[in-house]
This record gives sequence, C-alpha cells and structure tokens, in this order.
Amino acid sequence: MPASPSSSAQAAREALAVRLTHLRKDAGLTGKELSVRCGWHAAKTTRIQKGEALPSDADIRAWCAACGAENQTADLIATARAVDSMYMEWRRLQRNGMRKVQDDLLRVYAENRITRSYVSNVVPGFFQTPAYATALMESITDFQGTPNDVPEAVAARVARSRFLYEGGHRFVVLMEETVLRYRVGDTETMRGQLSHLLTLMPLVSVSLGVIPFTAQRTVWPLEAFYLYDDHRAVVETLTAEVNVTAPRELADYHKAFAALARMASYGDRARRLITTAIDSLG
Repeated sequence: MPASPSSSAQAAREALAVRLTHLRKDAGLTGKELSVRCGWHAAKTTRIQKGEALPSDADIRAWCAACGAENQTADLIATARAVDSMYMEWRRLQRNGMRKVQDDLLRVYAENRITRSYVSNVVPGFFQTPAYATALMESITDFQGTPNDVPEAVAARVARSRFLYEGGHRFVVLMEETVLRYRVGDTETMRGQLSHLLTLMPLVSVSLGVIPFTAQRTVWPLEAFYLYDDHRAVVETLTAEVNVTAPRELADYHKAFAALARMASYGDRARRLITTAIDSLG
C-alpha cells in the first residue's frame, strides 16, 4: 500500500539532483568550483545535489553553462518543471482563487475515460450540489486565506457534473460512511447533498460504493485519491495536491482501490446507508 503520497515527487526530485551532480562531475568540477562559476553560495549547490531544493530555470541554465553542457539545458528544465508539478501546494495553486483550478479540472475530466475516486472526508466534486460546494469552498478559502472567488469556482465545479451524462465517461466512487455523516454546511445542505447521491446512483456512468463503519478493514482509511485512467493518481492532502505517475506507486494505488472496493456496499445496501444518514439529520 502507498507509504507516502509525496514519495513520487521526492524520488523525481532526487533523480534530477543525480543528473545535475553527474553533469558537474563529468565536467571535472567540484561543488565549490561550480558554485563560483554560477555566482552563488556553495550551500545552494549542496541543497540542489541532495534534492532538498528544486532549481529554477535560471539555476539550470547557469549550471549547464558552467559545465559546458548547454545542449542539456532544455531537457533538464522540462524535467524540473515536471517535478515541480508533482507536488503542488494548495495555496500556490489557489493563490488567485479557486476558479482556475476548477477550470483546469474540467479539461482533465474531458480527456479522461474512467475516473476512480476514493473519498474519506468529503463528497467528490463531480457529485457535489451547489450548496454543498459553496459551504466547502467557503471553509477552504477561509482556512487558506486565499482570494474569495467561491461563486465562480462553484459554477466551474458544478459544470463538471455534465460528464456524468455525456457518453464515454465513467465514474467509480468509493466513499467511507463518514462522508455521509460529516456536516458540511447546514442541515438542509446536507439533506440536499445526500438526496442528490441517491439520484445519481441509477446513472449508467456511475458506480457508487459506500464502505460501512462496520466493514472488516483490509485497508485502513486513506486520504482521498483519484485515479485517472491508468496513467495518473492524484492524492489530496491538507496542504497539497500530489501527482503520482511512477508505475510501481500507481500499481499500489490501484491495488488499494481494489481492496477498498471489496469492502464497500452497493445498490440497495448503499442506498440504505445514505437514507439512514438523511434520517439522522432530523
């Protein structure tokens, strides 16, 4: 099972550091000599070579020039940008508000055939009602202290639901029973959200499984993650979105998803869990 959702990003950063270190060694330079040629402190070279600091485009240009390896600059910059996109802090992604992230996700879902989602905290975005999405995004914006463009972001998030009705898309969702019980928004917001889940269940594009409190655990509750076809996993932590593309780790997430799916209830049993949660609202 996945040990750390950021391990792919760290492994990629370390691989880039090794490539840069090899360039320096191939050029016959010590770390101090390279630092002098680049015009920065030797400690910076050390941090880059240990994978503790991700070099900027300018850093890579200077490094390659110092090593006489300008022909590798473009490839290394592209690699560094890919590494940078693996671990994206929410505050960085949403520094101008939440709308852009939602628009970007529209493109992701348009290109994706099968989305497998495991959630243990909140209803996935493509299943959210406007009221639920508003309550959730308001709390996130308040917590992060980022610009409040919640109405626009909610509109973009809700627009994603169209893929539930368009051909060629399938959504396989596993939801911990806790998601049905956590209060996001007021009572009417939760009642509307849970009722909406019931209306989505008959769709041919949707498979919804609920993992009951009483399920015998073969996989412990995890942070929410999304599997896009077979080429990418996205893990949502408190502070960041982690993109996983390493084949071994992708295999682990698919293995975890399959095990979680075996613990879930479907059909009438899942509907009973949802209606019981609605009844508990009073």
